[in-house]
Amino acid sequence: MAEGDDRDRGPISRGGVAPQPIFAVVAVLLGSFLTNFDSRLTSVGLPDLRGAFLLSFDEGAWLSTAGIGSQILVAPAVAWLATAFGLRRVLGIPSLVYAVISLIIPFVHDFTTLIALSIVHGMLLGTFVPASLMIILRNLPIRWWLLGISLYSIRVGFALDTSSSLVGFYVEHLGWQWIYWQSVIVAPLMGLMVHLGTPNDPVNRDLVRHADWGGMLLLGAGLSMVYAGLDQGNRLDWLGSGTVTALLISGGVLIVCFMINETLVDRPWAHFNILFSRNIGLSLVAILLYTLTSLSNSSLVPNFLGAIPALRPEQSGALLLTYGALPMFVLVPISIYLLRHFDARTVLVLGFSAFAAANLCGTQLTHVWAREDFIGIVLLQSVGQAFTLLPIIILALSNSDPSRATSFAAYIQIMRLGGAEIGVALMGTWLRVREQIHSNYLGQHVQSGDVDVRRLLQELAEGFSGHGAGAAMGRAVGTLAARVQREANVLAYADGFWLCFWLAMTALFVVALIARAPPGPFTPAPFGFAKNVLRKCGVKIAAVRS
Repeated sequence: MAEGDDRDRGPISRGGVAPQPIFAVVAVLLGSFLTNFDSRLTSVGLPDLRGAFLLSFDEGAWLSTAGIGSQILVAPAVAWLATAFGLRRVLGIPSLVYAVISLIIPFVHDFTTLIALSIVHGMLLGTFVPASLMIILRNLPIRWWLLGISLYSIRVGFALDTSSSLVGFYVEHLGWQWIYWQSVIVAPLMGLMVHLGTPNDPVNRDLVRHADWGGMLLLGAGLSMVYAGLDQGNRLDWLGSGTVTALLISGGVLIVCFMINETLVDRPWAHFNILFSRNIGLSLVAILLYTLTSLSNSSLVPNFLGAIPALRPEQSGALLLTYGALPMFVLVPISIYLLRHFDARTVLVLGFSAFAAANLCGTQLTHVWAREDFIGIVLLQSVGQAFTLLPIIILALSNSDPSRATSFAAYIQIMRLGGAEIGVALMGTWLRVREQIHSNYLGQHVQSGDVDVRRLLQELAEGFSGHGAGAAMGRAVGTLAARVQREANVLAYADGFWLCFWLAMTALFVVALIARAPPGPFTPAPFGFAKNVLRKCGVKIAAVRS
């Protein structure tokens, strides 16, 4: 193969066929779900972790940043590491070390030690999802790919919909320590499945000899800095903070240096020319838009239920588990069936349309909405989760060379982790700014001398008069201010659903730009009436040509 092809598409990443594919599939399942559950549990359970570790609000924020930022540091390079060293070496020992650190962390009381262990913990965790994708592309027979990729893709939605319930169960019944200790059981089991399900590939010494270590370090460090800047931006007032500004600028410079490096080295590990392929580039943009659109699932619904009705995670988690996670056991097989017989773009349109419909329903919310009012929205979001990420990955793979998936897998991880953090930062800023705007507008209509305002204050004061006439009016004013803030928050969340709706519409436009994929292993096989029509059309065309 020409050197230019090697530069553009990366090293050959196909290994030996898995001796026991079912064990490899279980390894994919455990690795994918462990990563998303661990990250999500830490995020949802952060208030409980701050209390358990006696951390301030700022220390808790940096604990979260350290855990996820270290994942981003290593995740893009894992596909290359798996190609060079083999999956057993990349996942075997790290899974055991990860289990040991997960066991130790709940006993740590020094903040510096806690941060250090969290960074190592995150770096090890960052290997699991990319390596799970490489198990599929590197070692599974092609007939197993659709099943493996479906397990890989649904982990996001399933973890989002079950994490709140799981955190509530751990905190209420087993103890907060199980947020970490679940990994003590799952991680070694995943390592065992990798050992049983993947071949013992030799080290690719030629690939290691010509390794682009500098490029890997530049991209990983750059993305980690950008992530840290985004994660801390809302708390530290974005560019008003020297820390945030330094992180964003430094990270951006390192990413530019990575791109220059990839054009100069002889064997780049993840050449960005792959992004210039129309269908692959649009597929990666679709992954980013999926991550942003699904914020209505991961952020808006549970956060609204926590902020307005003041529900605990386990209370809102029951809704997400029942109507978000459990329907996926039916929806994912339907998605796989549709992908076998219809163009992936058709399935993708269904998924983004479901997200758009869910978000449009969410724009109608008011402060009287209770948990049960979100059932329809969560069901539609479940359809969106099942019918979106899987067909996007199938589309991208259909337009790439799966035997050279190193670069592709690297950019998948960038979109997966980077897109998630961009979305969280975007939504956090959007809600904060919109709440301030609505609070200002509502406040302008609450004038101290207005007849309706005075009447309402008098009614509220009468209700508080039993607790002391002197403090009654003060309590009435406080109650009115709280109502204004509540309504401003509700309007901000409605604007959040509007934002996600337009992101879903943008995603549908991007899908419309994706061209039909060339024939390959993922080409759908028409059935029934469609197959007969195509056969008759083929016969007529052949007769005309003859």
